[in-house]
Amino acid sequence: MNEPTPVLTLEGVHTYIGQYHILHGVELTVPRGQVTMLLGRNGAGKTTTLRTIMGLWPARTGRITFAGQPIGGAGTALSTPEIARRGIAYVPENMGIFGDLSVKENLLLAARSARRVDDIDTARLEWIFSLFPALRKFWLYPAGKLSGGQKQMLSVARAIVEPRELLLIDEPSKGLAPAIVQNLIGALRELKQTQTTVLLVEQNFAMAKALGDTVAVMDDGRVVHRGSMAELVEDAALQQRLLGLSLAAHG
Repeated sequence: MNEPTPVLTLEGVHTYIGQYHILHGVELTVPRGQVTMLLGRNGAGKTTTLRTIMGLWPARTGRITFAGQPIGGAGTALSTPEIARRGIAYVPENMGIFGDLSVKENLLLAARSARRVDDIDTARLEWIFSLFPALRKFWLYPAGKLSGGQKQMLSVARAIVEPRELLLIDEPSKGLAPAIVQNLIGALRELKQTQTTVLLVEQNFAMAKALGDTVAVMDDGRVVHRGSMAELVEDAALQQRLLGLSLAAHG
């Protein structure tokens, strides 16, 4: 069986934040049409990796390639809006929604080709409502008044309101009640059926287990393990060695 074509590759990526050297030669491949989990203990460099891909904290050395074209690293410095226009959407840990605006307005702002809601593809909007029914219910409601789970759903909906080649999602389950996490897993499974490529940072091992095709584990700014998610799920000793009880205990 042929390996899926990578849509994103990071080669020898080093990122500094001020004087602090955070990423130390990250090597990462994200296969097209799969969900790649990026796991690791707190402070391992997972969020920095996503922000580096988006150009928010540019790579000082190394190379980042998306859909066969360089987007970051030595000699390439695309801005974050340019990277987004290439077809990458980013759902940050802080959700990145506009609290004073309605759900409707939040989605409209995220739909770059639409000036009004009628311009958004109707079938796609109905599909989003099928994934996240609460968004239809609270369509005209200020986003800042939604629950934590509803805000997370809106954040993901903003990322998929138009087709994207790659979604970067940072810890979507953080701070959510278990029942809400299960709803989110269900929605992301539906999204996965559309062959959307996702790079997903997560601390909840149950979510990683439910969604992941491939996995990369980070420690101290490096990728220390790459393989299939199924293999990691079956190997408790490997979970313990790579992740520690703080993460694997969630499984």
